Amino acid sequence: MTSRLNRLAVAFLATALATLGITVANPAPASAAMTICYNTSQAGSYASVANQAASIWNNATVNLTLSANCGSNLRIYQITGGGSYAVRTSLGNGRVYIDTQQAAQYSVLRIMTHEIGHILGLPDNYNGNCSLLMSGGSAGTSCTNPYPSSAEANRVSNLFAGTFSATDRSADIFRDSWPAALAPVS
Repeated sequence: MTSRLNRLAVAFLATALATLGITVANPAPASAAMTICYNTSQAGSYASVANQAASIWNNATVNLTLSANCGSNLRIYQITGGGSYAVRTSLGNGRVYIDTQQAAQYSVLRIMTHEIGHILGLPDNYNGNCSLLMSGGSAGTSCTNPYPSSAEANRVSNLFAGTFSATDRSADIFRDSWPAALAPVS
């Protein structure tokens, strides 16, 4: 109980400081309160990218662990056309679709980590700031940053600690984070 309270206090303090523009390192992940099992059986060539994205989230947050192929809270699909997007059915549950055409233009690891961020409760933030993962494609094709900011990571940690409530835990579809692929030049 004391360990959990300490983690919550550190996460709360880090979020408060980030709001004031003071960046602090995230605490090292402790034993997770929740495991999100993700399934890559339909991820095609992006299965290893999903594993990298899960590792990024595991290292950035507390109170949750993403674990490969132990169940199907989160299913990851490779698609061609239609854009990359996420469908959150509830906090920690849903589907991520990675479009091969967009992955040819944008960093596929950034796309994957961003879309998983939606499943973890984060909304889009189209401000064009490459240091914010949830700015998605608005940061441009040169932005390859796959890491959540400390404020984004702390928000996820707090959601899974029960400190914050997601504004809407029902089904959400997150589309249009990544501008459509450019038409081939003939």
